[in-house]
Amino acid sequence: MSRRTFVFFVCSPHSRTGVTTAARLLTDYYLSRGIAVEGFDTDSREPNYALRFPGLSRVIDLGDVKGQISLFDRLLVADETPKVVDVWSRSYDQLFSTIAEIGFLEEARRAGVEPIVLFQSDSSQTSASNARMLNTTWPNLWLTVIHNEGAAPLRSEAHEILSRYPARGKLVIPKLESAIATALDDTNLSLNAFLRNPPSEISIVVRAAIKSWLIPIFTQFQSFELRMNLLSSQFLR
Repeated sequence: MSRRTFVFFVCSPHSRTGVTTAARLLTDYYLSRGIAVEGFDTDSREPNYALRFPGLSRVIDLGDVKGQISLFDRLLVADETPKVVDVWSRSYDQLFSTIAEIGFLEEARRAGVEPIVLFQSDSSQTSASNARMLNTTWPNLWLTVIHNEGAAPLRSEAHEILSRYPARGKLVIPKLESAIATALDDTNLSLNAFLRNPPSEISIVVRAAIKSWLIPIFTQFQSFELRMNLLSSQFLR
């Protein structure tokens, strides 16, 4: 028997909500478990995600037909390899209009591929409205909200704001102190390698802080993955 192939669209209609951070963390989570993963960066101007994973990701221009073909044809391959799509805020509308136009979600399920939207929350009304629109257009699309406390803090209104999102579950990325977060800006820093062998040139205090931040996030991803595998087991061949 084979298992479903998951395709993650990590997205937000707004910039600076933590999309690339979430895509990076999810990719490193799979790599830390020895699972091959394939990534796609839709920011053709500043492909920060692709720079972090040069050997397993590619840059896609969704405004170009060749880019659309390169992305969606690959996402429809049911090879059990998780696919992570870092959706640039400027590519958000183009992505979902193309998905609707080509019938991608329907074709994906016929192919044994499970599309999942990881929607980054923020305090705006329009963000939640966009999530509700996705849910209305595709009621069976799995949408989980991610609250990045550092990139898009919701503060005391978090519960009320998150309740606006029609999400199946929530993931939280805690805030890091700015001095520690700066270490993560290094595009050569592999988080999955960091867990195995933290670089000695990084302060022991910073190393401990990153590890205590990273492990609970990976635990959330593991719980989420187990839940998805259980729910999709009815589709196993």
